[in-house]
Amino acid sequence: MQKDDGNVTGTSRREMLLGTIKAVAGLTLFGPGVVAEAANAAPRAQTKKSNVALKADLRCGTQQGPTTPAMLDFFKRHGVTDICGSPDDEGDKGYYSESDLAKCRDLCVRHGINLAMIPLQFLTSSHVDHESRPGIMLAKSPDRERDIADACKTIEACGKVGIPAVKYNMSLLGVMRTGESPGRGGSTYSTWREADVSAAKRAQMTVAGRVTEAEFWKRIEYFVNAIMPTCESAKVRAACHPQDPGTPPGGLFGIDNVLGTVDGLKRFVGISPSPYHGLNFCVGTVSEMLKDPGREILDVVDWFASRERIFNIHYRNIRGHRGDFMEVFPDEGDVDMVAVARVLKARGYRGMLMPDHVPHHKDDLKGLQAFAYAQGYIKGIIQALG
Repeated sequence: MQKDDGNVTGTSRREMLLGTIKAVAGLTLFGPGVVAEAANAAPRAQTKKSNVALKADLRCGTQQGPTTPAMLDFFKRHGVTDICGSPDDEGDKGYYSESDLAKCRDLCVRHGINLAMIPLQFLTSSHVDHESRPGIMLAKSPDRERDIADACKTIEACGKVGIPAVKYNMSLLGVMRTGESPGRGGSTYSTWREADVSAAKRAQMTVAGRVTEAEFWKRIEYFVNAIMPTCESAKVRAACHPQDPGTPPGGLFGIDNVLGTVDGLKRFVGISPSPYHGLNFCVGTVSEMLKDPGREILDVVDWFASRERIFNIHYRNIRGHRGDFMEVFPDEGDVDMVAVARVLKARGYRGMLMPDHVPHHKDDLKGLQAFAYAQGYIKGIIQALG
């Protein structure tokens, strides 16, 4: 593990973090002796963390669009309080107007759900070859300038109607998987095995051609620096999703995916000091970047949460490690999802925990059963943590 800004090693940092979490949350599963020992060893740290934890507000969230009454009823039935939703965009104007967003917000309010976030329309997780408006990611003028202007229009509209955040991706390759693996109850799990990508396949280029690490950073920095003044003026946070999955050194398909490592994500949040610049932190995607997710992920969550750079949580689990993993149900992977939530609470995280990339089953073609299961899991964790 690398040293953090305070020159604390990964091992000692983990020990400090676990001690703090036990003291803050009153985790009886560790035993009263351990909790008492932590409290006696560092009473000042415990008091400070307890005050932070009281400010935490973990919300049961989800994402799906366009937002409809039937969809809102479904999620409300299963305990959802907040949503990343989107209105039906009339035409192809490339942005959401104040009227578009107000209608969507009011629809959510009528169903008792808070519209906490919306996606920027053409910065999705799709492959660049399939994207209708790739100007930003291809650094292609004048399309890039037009699309950034439209993104800013959406951000300004969010500020006017009280939607506090947008999410987006800086992706050229989209979400890559190599197949599926059998899961429990006849379900299947999306799987990535880097070794299964042949040399011939790796050599295939996208419409983007060769994009080096340096060039990719230029494109990312250009976009972030272009939208931050609007985000700050509108008081709307912009949350970027990591690239999924992490790719090998030297890139894949001609692309050096720079947001597919923890170091890359740290560099990303360092682009701007603005409190409106941060991450849509996907626990599953970040775990996919690690050699030993079960051991390493808590430190990573803590690093970003302690700097208040996590604006939304995709709360999903994996089994495996960098270069070889499958996406599983939240309770059966290598990551202790309860411990992740405890870290977030201890760091005062205020925002959604939402399902993402649920397993598949032939009797659940739209994934509604799996989403309901994941939402119940999240709701239970939030209640258990108080």
